[in-house]
Amino acid sequence: MYIQFQMKLLSWNCNGALRKKFASLEGYEADIVIIQECENPAQSKDMAYRDWANNSIWLGDNPNKGLGIFANSTIKLEKLDWKPRGLKYFIPCRINNDFNLLGTWCYGGSLLNDYLYIGQLWKYLKLYKGELGKSIIAGDFNSNVYWDKPRRNWNHSDVVRELNKLSLESLYHKFYKESQGEETQPTFIFQKNIAKPYHIDYFFASEELTQNLKSVSVGNSERWLGLSDHMPVFCEI
Repeated sequence: MYIQFQMKLLSWNCNGALRKKFASLEGYEADIVIIQECENPAQSKDMAYRDWANNSIWLGDNPNKGLGIFANSTIKLEKLDWKPRGLKYFIPCRINNDFNLLGTWCYGGSLLNDYLYIGQLWKYLKLYKGELGKSIIAGDFNSNVYWDKPRRNWNHSDVVRELNKLSLESLYHKFYKESQGEETQPTFIFQKNIAKPYHIDYFFASEELTQNLKSVSVGNSERWLGLSDHMPVFCEI
């Protein structure tokens, strides 16, 4: 028997300068926000941003562009000690002693690793799939079936299959009943050119968390392109 609860989550690649943009997220009333390309709040001189980020975990090599998970004051946010092993950017954490949240920004690899973008998540899953359990994985995957390469064993489709084996399902695709690669709502507008839309930002969640999925929405490009080349993805479970 599953325990029922309600939680609102949002993921967004803010394209930098979150201190100037976080107020635009207030209408969603999200309990947890996963943000890519945001600055380190601990080093920010913007007190409003630091106050907003008072319950958060951030990581990055560049203080102006990293990955952050921000929660409201009612959420217990506990970072898990899963070693990155040259992979970036991933933040594993425990939410309210109930489920794991893995925030990600699938980056273009590093000097220590030849796996690029979605390959970073592929390799991370190989390391920690036994630790995930009841989980949500959310963030900018920088990937879609559109870019699958048949001779590579860490295509987008391969990662989706691995996640499905772990009983993790894409919330967007579940809610809208669309197939991978056939998304009608883009989350990324390449070079802010509306003729180049892609769906590359995702939430995947365990069955325990998706059986009562209430809503999924993607921000409208007309509103968000002035702030970022990505649209926020919002879900309520």
